[in-house]
Amino acid sequence: MEKDRLARERKKQILDAAERVFAERGFDKARMDDIVQESGLSKGALYWYYKSKDAIIRALLDRVFISEMQGAEQLVELDASASERLKLFVEYVVREYKRFEKLLPLAYEFIALAYRSKAVRESLVGYYEHYADLIAEVIEQGVNRGEFKPCDPRNASVALIGMYEGIALLWFLDPTRIDWDRMSEQPLEIFLAGLRPEVS
Repeated sequence: MEKDRLARERKKQILDAAERVFAERGFDKARMDDIVQESGLSKGALYWYYKSKDAIIRALLDRVFISEMQGAEQLVELDASASERLKLFVEYVVREYKRFEKLLPLAYEFIALAYRSKAVRESLVGYYEHYADLIAEVIEQGVNRGEFKPCDPRNASVALIGMYEGIALLWFLDPTRIDWDRMSEQPLEIFLAGLRPEVS
């Protein structure tokens, strides 16, 4: 419907503007009026879709993570080895990191806000829990097929996610030290080597 299409376009327009404002001013200093000005919409249009700055922040979190979740969910059903699916997952995550390179200040803001806001922290924890469940399912499939040696799939999943989140944190701190084109493969190979059965 035309009405639904217009609503999607307006929400995207607002969130795109909010990303730029938050990246420049930070969550605390940014005002709704700043987002209104950046979006080119009226104040009434902004408040029609988002009643508060917190609502916009939660919508931005959803926009970042929901698309990533959809990509991860597809891996569970993909007709490929567990190793290949984990490689595809890492490639997807790295592309997402690189896509947000110009929004690094916004990433800092999300991390800082998670410590101050219980709602944001719970949202992030929920996303990571879902991630961990999806990756654990792929690893468990690999164990059941004999591709991986017996292990705790959930612990292995958390280790894989933590490894790349740790690299991302270093990247946030100093982007010049991390080359994602090189770092996307080697950590995963080390991880997979620990999962594969030992050859006697």
